Amino acid sequence: MDEKTTGKLTIAPGVLVTIAQLATREIDGVHQMSTDWARDVNRFLGNMGIADGIQIEVKDNHVSVDLYVVAESDVNMLQLGRRIQAEVTRAIEELVGMDVKEVNVHIEDVYYPPAQA
Repeated sequence: MDEKTTGKLTIAPGVLVTIAQLATREIDGVHQMSTDWARDVNRFLGNMGIADGIQIEVKDNHVSVDLYVVAESDVNMLQLGRRIQAEVTRAIEELVGMDVKEVNVHIEDVYYPPAQA
């Protein structure tokens, strides 16, 4: 099949945010995305590439991602961070076709479940 390029294709930063969030949330050991950081940055910058626990920057068709997560208490955090990096990179590259320059994982807190009485 002969593919012909006509017109312009634009992918909104919100699409990348959604892909990265979904990929991160599906990983065992991630309790939730951190919310305090994103809310403060959103208020001051009004950046469209920011949502709870995530910041996306696109420059020259390369994506940089910063993820802020709360980890479960029973996981190896180094392995968790590496898995998040791999899964987010894979998701963006496969679904959108853009190159991922970097995925920075910031483990902001650890969730300890309440003691059961």
